[in-house]
Amino acid sequence: MKKLKIKINPKVKTVFARYPDPVRKKMLFLRELIIETAKETDQVNSLEETLKWSEPAYLTPIGSTVRIDWKEKTPDQYAMYFQCTSRLVETFRLVFGSKFQFEGNRAIIFKMNKKIPVEELKACIRAALTYHKVKNLQTLGI
Repeated sequence: MKKLKIKINPKVKTVFARYPDPVRKKMLFLRELIIETAKETDQVNSLEETLKWSEPAYLTPIGSTVRIDWKEKTPDQYAMYFQCTSRLVETFRLVFGSKFQFEGNRAIIFKMNKKIPVEELKACIRAALTYHKVKNLQTLGI
């Protein structure tokens, strides 16, 4: 795996610390998947971890923002959010269909008690992190 420059906003750690323990484990797992996918993706040389709308967000110079969060009003689920004006979620739905639960054109929803299809999710993350390079490809390179 190549070396990846990661810029981390220390305030993100505070957000993770606020999640209830079982939720924190799930959220940190998503975080690790995003970082791991960025390291495995040749075109991605840097990743910024910051906050957008008070939620952990991940950005690359060639990609679209990926956010993750859990909300108290829906305690049995957590989500990975994508820019709703992009073709990302629409393409994920086309390629992966019933593998994921989607929320409109902005999110993949995960149930607390269900296993995440890791390889498929990494393909989604990769498409988001490289979106400006793959947005003209029919299935975004997935």
